[in-house]
Amino acid sequence: MNALPSLARLAPRHATRIATRSFSQCTLPVYSSRPKQAGGTYQRPAPATARTSVDDLHPLPDSIKQSITADPEPTEPYTATGNSNAPEDHSSRPAQLGPSAPDVDPSVAAPGQVGRASGSSPASSSEAWGTSFAGLGEKSFSKDAVDVLNAPINEQDVEIKPDGLIYLPEIKYRRILNKAFGPGGWGMAPRSETNVGQGIVSREWVLICNGRFVATARGEQEFFKPSGVPTASEGAKSNALMRCCKDLGVASELWDPRFIRQFRKKHCVEVWCSDTSGKKKKLWRRKDDPAFEYPWKENGFA
Repeated sequence: MNALPSLARLAPRHATRIATRSFSQCTLPVYSSRPKQAGGTYQRPAPATARTSVDDLHPLPDSIKQSITADPEPTEPYTATGNSNAPEDHSSRPAQLGPSAPDVDPSVAAPGQVGRASGSSPASSSEAWGTSFAGLGEKSFSKDAVDVLNAPINEQDVEIKPDGLIYLPEIKYRRILNKAFGPGGWGMAPRSETNVGQGIVSREWVLICNGRFVATARGEQEFFKPSGVPTASEGAKSNALMRCCKDLGVASELWDPRFIRQFRKKHCVEVWCSDTSGKKKKLWRRKDDPAFEYPWKENGFA
């Protein structure tokens, strides 16, 4: 009878130990993407294998498939993966049509790039004048052409700008060249692209006479609005012609300081002019030219 109370007192304490031991021994679920092997270890998953075959990626006609299946090695015109074996399909050059082309003379295929032997004829019209100097300094022109080119300038043809710069109109240079070499015996060829800058156009030109290189110069001309670029381009060509003609001696007096002073004293006059706002300025003109007109008003000799 005395043992019963003792057992009653021990029962709650024993139950607590059992509950505590059961809770500590319980296992929690493990969250992991790795597959679990026997024994509690994990291993890295095997790489996925391709499931798409070559036939699915490169479907071929039945006739081609049969020929590939029959032959162990790929045959023309396709490989086992369906790619072409034809060389022309892998070349950036177009396939040649018809018979092979005949050989071309280098002087015809690349004019101006093949050197000419000494004593050969002057450069032909096929010269690449963008880079060629063919005929430069080979021999002098005929005596008749030299006499025309080096003839004294006609002072009646010379003009003067209001700032005092004397010049020969570009049409006069063309007339002198036509008289020396004849129409078609000379020409101007561009040597660079047209350069359009801020209000100015320039381009390099080369002068050819009798199929020979004579001189090269860059011409320039101002313009004030985009629609004036074509006219300025023509003016740049005329300016280059004038500069090239210096090498031929045409109108060489225009670069002689003594001739310039004498011409001004003999043929020109400096006058006072006022513009629409009343501002006065000294300007030059030829004595045989009329007085300045609008927007200038001539007030008298300086």
